[in-house]
Amino acid sequence: MISIFYRQGADINVSQHETDFAKLGKENVLWIDLLSPTGDEKRATESFLGTEIQSRATAEEIESSSRFFENETAIFANTNFLSPAGDEMAMDPVSFTIAGDILTTLREIPLRSFTSLQRRIQARPAQFQSGWKIFLFIMDQRVDLDADIIELMSKETSQFSKRINQKEDINEDFLLDINQLQENAMFVRENIVDKQRLVTNLLKSGRTPDEYDPKLNVLLQDIGSLINHTNFTFERLEYLQDTVLGIINLDQNSIMKIFTFISLLLMPATLVASFYGMNVKLPMDGWRWAWVVLLGVMAIIVFTAWWIFHRKKML
Repeated sequence: MISIFYRQGADINVSQHETDFAKLGKENVLWIDLLSPTGDEKRATESFLGTEIQSRATAEEIESSSRFFENETAIFANTNFLSPAGDEMAMDPVSFTIAGDILTTLREIPLRSFTSLQRRIQARPAQFQSGWKIFLFIMDQRVDLDADIIELMSKETSQFSKRINQKEDINEDFLLDINQLQENAMFVRENIVDKQRLVTNLLKSGRTPDEYDPKLNVLLQDIGSLINHTNFTFERLEYLQDTVLGIINLDQNSIMKIFTFISLLLMPATLVASFYGMNVKLPMDGWRWAWVVLLGVMAIIVFTAWWIFHRKKML
């Protein structure tokens, strides 16, 4: 699907037909949004811009040279947009092409930030005079959404901390939940660092209009603060994970200590029972109340062993 946002007087209209390029001049077009475009839509856009648009495979590459580069006609930038997918995070690549003052975006799935922006453009056309302003608005909104995700992760981390302090459900599933949140934190940090690299490259680019440098610097500061929050959350999760592992080890050690103590208590009594189980002539052999005496001896040995352990504070 293609959406062409173009200026018509004081308003901004949208067309969803690539054939309308023939009626439009480059000075009127602000934004071309390609959502899972057909071959005809992509070729028509490339012909209108006079430059190629990156493929999905290129947008997903991780090399720095593929994430941001320029040629004589346009700036090409790729980044990922995060979206929660159950307990995990999905990373959806978005490719930006800025040719002159025209912004072109290529994506494969609907994104909430793009949908809200499209409504805002038509409601307040005076705020969007060029493709650069649309791009900056997308990035600013995306940083805000990333901040919301980090805030949510911070709240979940606090809930995990409270559960640990209250010793609620400290088990293997709890440890796996912390591990999943750690994975999400790594995804978020990777995504934010990618945007930091993108904004930094735009500031260094000679094709970026000087009037947008202050806004890019503000975005860079916001992204830097998000990276710090993400690092703190990740370190906190590592601490919680170590704490949970320590609690589980203490519980296991306590169980093993009980079993070991019981074994030690019964060992002397077992020795006496084994001794009198031998088929030889022994003291009190044939005496009617011998078993009572032996039980008493065993009880005394067990109590003595318990008293010694208790006195030495080994229990």
